[in-house]
Amino acid sequence: MATWLVTGGAGFIGGNFVLEAVARGIRVVNLDALTYAGNLDTLASLQGNPDHIFVHGDIGDRELVARLLAEHRPDAVLNFAAESHVDRSIDGPAAFIQTNVVGTLGLLEAVRDYWKGLEGEAKAAFRFLHVSTDEVYGTLGETGKFTETTPYAPNSPYSASKAASDHLVRAFHHTYGLPVLTTNCSNNYGPYHFPEKLIPLVIAKALAGEPLPVYGDGRQVRDWLYVADHCEAIRTVLARGRVGETYNVGGNSERQNIEVVRTICRLLDQRRPRPDGQPRETQITHVADRPGHDRRYAIDASKLKDELGWEPKYTFEQGIAATVDWYLANQEWVQRVLDGSYRLERIGTAA
Repeated sequence: MATWLVTGGAGFIGGNFVLEAVARGIRVVNLDALTYAGNLDTLASLQGNPDHIFVHGDIGDRELVARLLAEHRPDAVLNFAAESHVDRSIDGPAAFIQTNVVGTLGLLEAVRDYWKGLEGEAKAAFRFLHVSTDEVYGTLGETGKFTETTPYAPNSPYSASKAASDHLVRAFHHTYGLPVLTTNCSNNYGPYHFPEKLIPLVIAKALAGEPLPVYGDGRQVRDWLYVADHCEAIRTVLARGRVGETYNVGGNSERQNIEVVRTICRLLDQRRPRPDGQPRETQITHVADRPGHDRRYAIDASKLKDELGWEPKYTFEQGIAATVDWYLANQEWVQRVLDGSYRLERIGTAA
């Protein structure tokens, strides 16, 4: 049985990845600091499963990481751990530097030392996979797409911190020989998504009858990637990716933010109409734009398709319908989040 050390495995993407990995027969050691967005409820179905070992801790705790590596002898380390919300990075950038830069450095040093101590086939097969974002590339005009060779031009404290972590991963490969892989993904959506992000936020506010805030004119474009497709892409890169390479992961689903909000409104109107019979689009409210808001992201994932044969299975229409249905069926999960650290308030206004 393969063993993977997964960091940030109680978050949105990491949690989905852990659930699927264990279901596929992988033994997972799951290290998560359980900051505000970490949620053990996501992993409730794994309670008592001997193939899931949860450890509450920080990736920057080098002694802890070294102990876990020595004890469990993983075949791979997958780094999902990150502060990830642009709005929060505007209000408090220091936490993003601490986790995404300093924490990643500590993790890399511990993993490097562990890998150097391996021998033979175990050393040759070992991989460190770093999960990153398309936001490191900055913003696009009306045409063109990000490729793996697009120059970095981050425009928020969040994307700057992720760019720094990407550079550290690259440096540890070229300086120390650590066998690394990096994936840069577009906007994810799907089950277990913390409701500060656009899609779960709109679903929660729409069901509560609250105004649906749309930044600026709402015509910012994102490439939407269903989280199950992203998890499959990561497994594919881990299994067959070329060491030292970066792979962009996209959903081939560019949509304006206002289109996404309207789609959610229509799906909710079909599934759970408002008591007054009014369409939920009437709840849409345009608010002041986010400071430094990137206008458009679009991913060229042809390298991943051509080299490794991966492409997304879900269209946006399929994925967003599945996402709305999941939230409607899991309101208890959502409510426990809202009873905790977040009340659907707007953040990111410090600038």
